[in-house]
Amino acid sequence: MICQKFYVALLHWEFICGITAFNLAYPISPWKFKLSCMPPNTTYDFLLPAGISKNTSNLNGHYEAVVETKLNSSGTYLSNLPSKTTFHCCFWNEEDKNCSVCADDVEGKAFVSTANSLVFQQIGANWNIQCWMKEDLKLLICYMEPLFKNPLKNYDLKVHLLYVLLEVLEESPWPSQKDSFQIVQCNCSVHKCCECHVPVPTAKLNYTLLMYLKITSAGVTFHLPPMSVQPINVVKPDPPSGLHMEITDTGDLKISWSSPVSVPFQLQYQVKYSENSTTNTRKADEIVSAASLLVDSVLPGSSYEVQVRGKRLDGPGIWSDWSTPLTFTTQDVIYFPPKILTSVGSNVSFHCIYKNENKIVSSKKIVWWMNLAEKIPQSQYDVVGDHVSKVTFPNLNATRPRGKFTYDAVYCCNEHECHHRYAEFYVIDVNINISCETDGYLTKMTCRWSTNAIQSLVGSALQLRYHRSSLYCSDVPSVHPISEPKDCHLQRDGFYECVFQPIFLLSGYTMWIRINHPLGSLDSPPTCVVPDSVVKPLPPSSVTAEITVKIGLLKISWEKPVFPENNLQFQIRYGLSGKEVQWKMYEVYDAKLKSTSLPVPDVCAVYAVQVRCQRLDGLGYWSDWSTPAYTTVTDIQVPLRGPEFWRIINEDITKKERNVTLFWKPLMKTDSLCSVRRYVVKHYTSRVGTWSEDVGNHTKFTFPWTEQAHSVTVLAINSIGASSANFNVTFSLSMSKVNIVQSLSAYPLNSSCVILSWVLSPSDYNLTYFILEWTILNEDNEIKWLRIPSSVKKYYIHDHFIPIEKYQFSLYPIFMEGVGKPKIINSFTQGDEKHQNDAGLYVIVPIIISSSILLLGTLLISHQRMKKLFWEDVPNPKNCSWAQGLNFQKRTDIL
Repeated sequence: MICQKFYVALLHWEFICGITAFNLAYPISPWKFKLSCMPPNTTYDFLLPAGISKNTSNLNGHYEAVVETKLNSSGTYLSNLPSKTTFHCCFWNEEDKNCSVCADDVEGKAFVSTANSLVFQQIGANWNIQCWMKEDLKLLICYMEPLFKNPLKNYDLKVHLLYVLLEVLEESPWPSQKDSFQIVQCNCSVHKCCECHVPVPTAKLNYTLLMYLKITSAGVTFHLPPMSVQPINVVKPDPPSGLHMEITDTGDLKISWSSPVSVPFQLQYQVKYSENSTTNTRKADEIVSAASLLVDSVLPGSSYEVQVRGKRLDGPGIWSDWSTPLTFTTQDVIYFPPKILTSVGSNVSFHCIYKNENKIVSSKKIVWWMNLAEKIPQSQYDVVGDHVSKVTFPNLNATRPRGKFTYDAVYCCNEHECHHRYAEFYVIDVNINISCETDGYLTKMTCRWSTNAIQSLVGSALQLRYHRSSLYCSDVPSVHPISEPKDCHLQRDGFYECVFQPIFLLSGYTMWIRINHPLGSLDSPPTCVVPDSVVKPLPPSSVTAEITVKIGLLKISWEKPVFPENNLQFQIRYGLSGKEVQWKMYEVYDAKLKSTSLPVPDVCAVYAVQVRCQRLDGLGYWSDWSTPAYTTVTDIQVPLRGPEFWRIINEDITKKERNVTLFWKPLMKTDSLCSVRRYVVKHYTSRVGTWSEDVGNHTKFTFPWTEQAHSVTVLAINSIGASSANFNVTFSLSMSKVNIVQSLSAYPLNSSCVILSWVLSPSDYNLTYFILEWTILNEDNEIKWLRIPSSVKKYYIHDHFIPIEKYQFSLYPIFMEGVGKPKIINSFTQGDEKHQNDAGLYVIVPIIISSSILLLGTLLISHQRMKKLFWEDVPNPKNCSWAQGLNFQKRTDIL
């Protein structure tokens, strides 16, 4: 504590003091008290102030002390004292104004009458003393200041405080506790004001602190009488902080401050304030137990100055220092409330008092405007008093920000003018959706919410609050008065996430978002969630996918997750594997099923399959999709048939050798089911019998033809077996001469289609099918061929045909006994009226080409004729004077 300046001088005693008897300790009161010590034979008139009688017979024996001093040196007053002097000391305070003094006899039988006085006339040592506990309850401070008036010479002053903490104060504690005292040195300033600090353990605040002061000056020591106190009874709080004044919604001036949080008891407060206005001046001093005070009848243009201090409400204590003064001035137009924060759909009201040229405007003459652009209808006005007007806004919509203004301004105006001050209101849409999800292990619940739907308000803080009921949710959730905050963290996607862990699966968690702002708090509509109803299960495990053998179905199997224990439904998606899978969906509602089979169009393709699950009753969420499972391409059956094949016969007459080369197209997956590992050519002749040759993956095979008849079959082999339905061809020398094809005609429709038709003669042989060949003549091109049923007499060949090329078409009849004689044509057929309609395009295209050639020739001939006619008209420069000097070659270039 800072020592105040006192224009007094300390009277320095040059003596040594010895303690002779201390029968009682002075109990310190929680206010300032005084200690006065005086020499014997002192006239008490000298000690009493003017007007106080010395003849008092009242004897007070409560607090007595005998102090013996021995004079060591001379002084202004002490030089007249004997060598051994007994001083009389007493404690007294302003509350009871009593002082007890012990006489100079050692036995203490003679006592000086108690003097009822406010102030002693100093002739001895006199001090003002106050001791208190700091608000943190860790330190006791004793503050001592002198009360002398006479300016005597200054000596160095040293003060020590000796103390001991006793749980129980005995009747005669001094001799037995004498050696137990601890000592602290006090800090003394240049003004001889001293401050002593005594540490007090928190657990001993109710103990009795016994202490006394030891003063040393100019080599002389003086022991003062003992004092006692319970630290808890002399707590001095810190001055109240956060002093604040504002106009309330009802038009009162609210004075508020922050209560200390470290003191272990409730405080009372003393508030003193003054009001100054053009029409009124008042001062007040009030004691309150709350940390606020309302001052009514506030007028525009008034100035208020306020100070507050605090003290223990129940029991003894010390007033704190006064807080720093705070001044508050009301404006000429008072709005209450000055600002409002509300939600969409609510109703709000503003009041105002309007002062114009030191006169308060009648409430009947007040009009209201919105944003100085829209006059508010009088139907929304209310007259509250002679000078208080009210306007109400019903069913508000969300405020639309206008540039940097995020609020609407409400103006209270006189009939003819508006003051520049205004009130503000912010309307926010607080419909915030909170979604929660319980993990598949049923150990935590994660709730998410976003602020994108609401207007951002500077200075606001959003917080999720919740209340957990013991079981399930109520039909209509509401904001509970008892709630807890939940820490939420902003994620990269703009959502806040809050994690509840551990959770009670069947409890009802009522949640809402609270928007905290200096203007107030808003709550979003509450929602209630039961963790058991928002479970997102783990995805099914052990998912497998395969194409079943022989049946050719996509079989999918899975294992359901352990949690939750409710019945689950499953959803399957599958599709051909690739970069962008075109998924097909299938749902399984039987909770007992763990597999299903689905038909697929291509049993020889790779399929991707995923499975997810959800509670069968529809509560909660679908799980994530399982990790994809893929089918592998495997053979499901033997190939449906062997490949269609044809041959090329190479005959060397000189060597009398004939070789047959077979060639075929690889089987499609639908025929091979699903792959072909190798091909086998099976032979049969009458002389050798049957034998087979494995040609692997090749699609060509050459063998010598040495017998009259040689039958061959090509088999397709996969991992399951060989094809059962196969094509057989017999190469027979005798059958190669059988001719049943009378005629063959080819008619081109366009460059991509040719019609072939033929006529057959009767035959006794069993015709099985035809082989149709075509190739470009005069070029070493591959032979193209088709297998045509025996019942067909006309066939459309689709290929890329070049009109200027010549093609050879061959038609082979295939009998059970062998290959018959082919019919071969080397050009397209012309002039057959029967096929004119089909060959129309073939006729038209040459005509168009011929016409184009004729037109081009005509243009060229015309050009040459024009040049010839031009030069015939040009004169000879040698014979014509006007043509001399002209460059006719240039005209030739142009032509």
